[in-house]
Amino acid sequence: MSETVKRYRSTVREEAARRTRALIREAAVRLFVSQGIAGTTMKQIAASAGVAERTVYTVFPTKADLFKEALDVATVGDEDPVAVADRPEFTQLLSERDPVVAVRQHVDYGVELLERAGDLLMTAAESAGADPAMRAIVEAGATAMSANMGTLAAAWSRNGLLRPDLSAAEAGAVLFTLSSVQVHQLLRRRQGWSVEQYREWMVDTLLRTVVAA
Repeated sequence: MSETVKRYRSTVREEAARRTRALIREAAVRLFVSQGIAGTTMKQIAASAGVAERTVYTVFPTKADLFKEALDVATVGDEDPVAVADRPEFTQLLSERDPVVAVRQHVDYGVELLERAGDLLMTAAESAGADPAMRAIVEAGATAMSANMGTLAAAWSRNGLLRPDLSAAEAGAVLFTLSSVQVHQLLRRRQGWSVEQYREWMVDTLLRTVVAA
């Protein structure tokens, strides 16, 4: 068998494996959000994805493994194993020197992320009290977000964007709170705000409370 044929078959297998993995993740997200993590079984996920249950376990040995990957992909929007802090979409936020542009860039990025991953993030938060694996995932996510908002606040401070009465640490805490999935869910899901209502409220609130616009 030629090397070309071998490489072709290998590529076909790899693509099929990626499609199966994506089908399982997508089915899991639908079920996790609609009926909760505890109420969702691997058997149900397999049926929804149209694959054998053993296939799900082969790809994802535990439900926590499956949830973690589904959340990671939803958070960043692709399968590349690159953290938010290392992505150009985030790092470009650190160099803007116009306060209004800086706030809008941050809000646009955060809205896109939360619209994509907010329901799944909230599902994890609601499960954390009774599920140690979910609690660990939620705590790791909160730690990473807190660090990212601290990095952004420090950059805004260096760039002279913060209100003079606000330290970088205080600004980071405000960014962490206002940009949280809990605030997003309260306004978008509980109060029924549109994306644009939420976006403009975030921009207006940050311009009033954080930056010297």
